Amino acid sequence: MFTFDIISRAIGAVDGCPWGAAAGRRVHESSPVRGRPLYTADQRRRRDASPWTMVQGILAPLQFSVFLISLMLVMRYLASGQGFYAATGSVLVKTVVLYVIMVTGAIWERDVFGRYLFAPAFFWEDLVSMLVLALHTTYLIALFSGAVDAERQMWLALAAYASYLVNATQFVMKLRAARLQEHLWTRAGVAGHPS
Repeated sequence: MFTFDIISRAIGAVDGCPWGAAAGRRVHESSPVRGRPLYTADQRRRRDASPWTMVQGILAPLQFSVFLISLMLVMRYLASGQGFYAATGSVLVKTVVLYVIMVTGAIWERDVFGRYLFAPAFFWEDLVSMLVLALHTTYLIALFSGAVDAERQMWLALAAYASYLVNATQFVMKLRAARLQEHLWTRAGVAGHPS
C-alpha cells in the first residue's frame, strides 16, 4: 500500500538498528544496509583467529545439554521429593560449566573486543550474565551453608536456570542477527567497511 511504503521508507531512513531484519522488519534488496555491524573487519579477523571461539562453540551446547538434564532432575525432585543428590550434583555440574564458559568467554571477549566484559557489542548479554552468575553463586552459598532447606535450594536453582535461559536466548538471537547482518553487508558489498 502506498501509505505504508512511505512510512516504511521514512522509518528506514532514520533506523540505525543493525538487527532490523531479525526483529521482523523487512530489508529491501535495494536498500543499503544500515547500522553498525556486530564485528568490524578487524574484530571478525580476531574472532576467527582466536582459539577461544572454538572453545565457546563447544561449551555453549555442552552447557545447554547439562542444563536440560539438570532441569529434569530438579523438576523430578520438586515433583516427587526423590533424587535430591542427583539433582544437587547436576546443579553443581551446571554451575561449574557456567563458571568455565564465563571465564573463557571473558578471555574470548578480550581477544576480539579488547576488554574482558561489557564490550559494547555484548553489553546487555554480559549484564544478564552477571545476574545468571549471581544466582548460581547464591545457590552454591545456600547449598554449602545450609541456610535454606532442600526444596528452597531447588527453587533457587530454577530461578538461576530461568535467568540462564533468558541469557542463552539473548546470545542466540545476537549471533543469529550478526550472521544475517554479515550476510547482508557482504551482499551489499560493504563487508569490512569501517563503521
